[in-house]
Amino acid sequence: MLPSSAKVLVVDDMSTMRKYVRQCLTGLGVSNITEADDGDTAWQAVQDALASGKPFQFIITDWNMPRMQGIDFLRLVRTDERTQGLPVLMLTGEGSQHQIIEAIQAGVSAYLVKPFTPENLSERVEIAVRTAAG
Repeated sequence: MLPSSAKVLVVDDMSTMRKYVRQCLTGLGVSNITEADDGDTAWQAVQDALASGKPFQFIITDWNMPRMQGIDFLRLVRTDERTQGLPVLMLTGEGSQHQIIEAIQAGVSAYLVKPFTPENLSERVEIAVRTAAG
């Protein structure tokens, strides 16, 4: 599970979804949460966190977003040696087998289709952490 001190990035273009994910994470004891509304903004947040010496320890991202899709953001995370081992949970309304396979090939740690419950999110976070730990 995520330690309560974990620094988490939540990426979704819908503010209501970011708020719900934040509430779920807070329920798990995690409070150091940063939000971004698309992959572009998220990638900048990742770079800023790395530059500050306080990198993110977990990312939750949607797939469908303006400017930069979540799958493209995931690929950026996986191609940067500083973030390639970071656990990334894809949280999306996209549940087709093709997209799940694409996300797995891009290096996603876990995948969760909306709608979801706090328990579903907790399970997938745990899977993502274990997967990233190897």
